[in-house]
Amino acid sequence: SAAPVVPASPATIVPSPVSDEGASGFRPPPPAGPATRRLARELGVDLYQVQGTGPGGRITKEDVKAYVRRLTQGGGATAATSQTPLPDFSQWGPVERERLSKLGRSAAANLSTAWHVIPHVTQHDEADITDLERARRQFDEARDGAKVTMTAVLIKAVVPVLRAYPKFNASFDAAAGEIVYKRYYHIGCAVDTPHGLVVPVIRDVDKKSVREVAKELRDLAARARDRKLELSEMQGASFTITNLGGIGGTAFTPIVNFPEVAILGVARSQPRLQVRDGEVVERLWLPLSLSYDHRVINGADAARFLRALAVLLEQPFRLLIDL
Repeated sequence: SAAPVVPASPATIVPSPVSDEGASGFRPPPPAGPATRRLARELGVDLYQVQGTGPGGRITKEDVKAYVRRLTQGGGATAATSQTPLPDFSQWGPVERERLSKLGRSAAANLSTAWHVIPHVTQHDEADITDLERARRQFDEARDGAKVTMTAVLIKAVVPVLRAYPKFNASFDAAAGEIVYKRYYHIGCAVDTPHGLVVPVIRDVDKKSVREVAKELRDLAARARDRKLELSEMQGASFTITNLGGIGGTAFTPIVNFPEVAILGVARSQPRLQVRDGEVVERLWLPLSLSYDHRVINGADAARFLRALAVLLEQPFRLLIDL
């Protein structure tokens, strides 16, 4: 799964202690009015984690908004989870501890924030890329320069689909209750490195050829592995793609790269026999997994988005026109 590597802000949210829990495990509901509870439900906020500033510790709507703002600034989700102590594992056997790298700590904080803030849903589809893969290989053989990988093709192919479904190229301002539509197409691409997962961003993909995207992706990936990326090169994505096809797997559930609202996961393509026109033929199928923020995107739109992308990948001549 992909995660931004922007350093998280210091954690400032501490869950309210619960001292009224009886032996039965019952916790009384947090003190809050109906309007505040409704807002919390809409934003996906656990009121037990919000510190009330009203009379007698009552939670107000402003408290809920402030809590969300802190989460969106980074580090808030980890503050809640860090309060739960771990058992002493050494009582059961030998253990070792390894401190996370700065990159690992930042990724962990951002993943926690994304999982805590965003109500995730993942949908799956697949595309018949038999003709596209043949065309891609011929395209590579006919020209010199950077090899056009399937990842580069996907980065370009997703742009017309994002244009058709702009909610996927957006962010959700929970405090304001607004969707922020982005009129640019900066695509993040997860890169696996020995130091952890890094997500460099290719900017203005709509203005570049697939060959230019392939060249830039190759350069970013090489510098990511050598730890030579600038922080600015890992910020500002409007949509992210993570491709595990080179490793394996048939499907997975990537975590949305907060504050984006969707991420496309790609697994390994698989040949499969199929009956066409009365004949058994072998076709190559590419698994697609789309995770999204259910506050902004519903299941029907997600299904249409995936199907539109699959149809585009299945028609290489149309794809070349769109690219």
